[in-house]
Amino acid sequence: MIDFLIIGQGLAGSLLAWELIQRGSKVVIIDNGRENASQVAAGLINPVTGMRFVKSADVDTLLPAAKRRYFQLAYFFHQEFYVEKPMLRIFQSDSELKNAAKRINNPDYQAYLGGIQPPGKTIDDLATPFGFLEQKQTGYLLTRPLLSCLKAFFIANNSYRQADFDYRDVQLQPSLRWLDIAPKQIIFCEGHQATQNPWFCDLPFQPVKGEILTLEHQISLPDKILNYGNWLIPLNARQIRIGATFDRENLDTRTTEQGKNELLAALSQVSTGLTKATLTNHQANIRPCTLDKQPFIGRHPKHQQLAIFNGFGAKGSLQIPRYSQLFADALLSGNPLPKTCNIQRYYETHFTG
Repeated sequence: MIDFLIIGQGLAGSLLAWELIQRGSKVVIIDNGRENASQVAAGLINPVTGMRFVKSADVDTLLPAAKRRYFQLAYFFHQEFYVEKPMLRIFQSDSELKNAAKRINNPDYQAYLGGIQPPGKTIDDLATPFGFLEQKQTGYLLTRPLLSCLKAFFIANNSYRQADFDYRDVQLQPSLRWLDIAPKQIIFCEGHQATQNPWFCDLPFQPVKGEILTLEHQISLPDKILNYGNWLIPLNARQIRIGATFDRENLDTRTTEQGKNELLAALSQVSTGLTKATLTNHQANIRPCTLDKQPFIGRHPKHQQLAIFNGFGAKGSLQIPRYSQLFADALLSGNPLPKTCNIQRYYETHFTG
């Protein structure tokens, strides 16, 4: 008997499936095998974001849970997936410098923020006219190798099937069925494709297209993540990834000259030396962001055998490990989900009928 049929093998579907399998559930993942947003994503984890330097909600709980999960997976697969690396936040204005100075003295932020370097202090070949700040407990997830290892694990566990999932093949009555599989529950983890899902398309998703570049360069850069409005991740001494654009209009996975030029123009403001870098890869995909910036998790109000685990946007690497534990608790033990992520918040207040 299959307990859970999970649709989508991105980071959300993979980590939820892993969690449920560890707890003894029989799981099958259906995935079309094509590149998904998780594989393209930078996997960046940054506890303090924005021009006002605000701590991510629940980061004091989410970050330790994420690190524990990624270290557990590293131990299991004998391969590192999470790279901890400090971040240099290069201020874009005087007001950013002032906002950071206010946060530095806040005890709630001391675990995440290092010292501020005022204007005039330079580092390697970087332009820092307003100064910069070192952020701690930042890093990035190697999503592509992690998802590849998990896929191999699911295949070995008879928990993976490559197929195009058609909603019309779902039978709700007299009992739940998809083709030849009769699961107790179907959980949709399809990323931005959920906007086409007949049961969950009413949820207020705000998909955002993002483009990312990989470049090779010959200059000396600090071995740190850079944040200058966009981000830069040093993959090795000569290779970097930069991103990402935000496009709410053109929701496709095509790379564009406009996206490339936008990223390169921002990069040239930080380092003139990087204007000579060679483009080696250009990728695009669509983040499943939500209107209220909170995930969409929970069972459908009318069809309790259908559920969703989605909407993590750009913070999936940070949020998914802890939320997969909370959702497994809800699915297997009936524990209530936090109201902030429970889709019930929309069915109660926004929808009728």
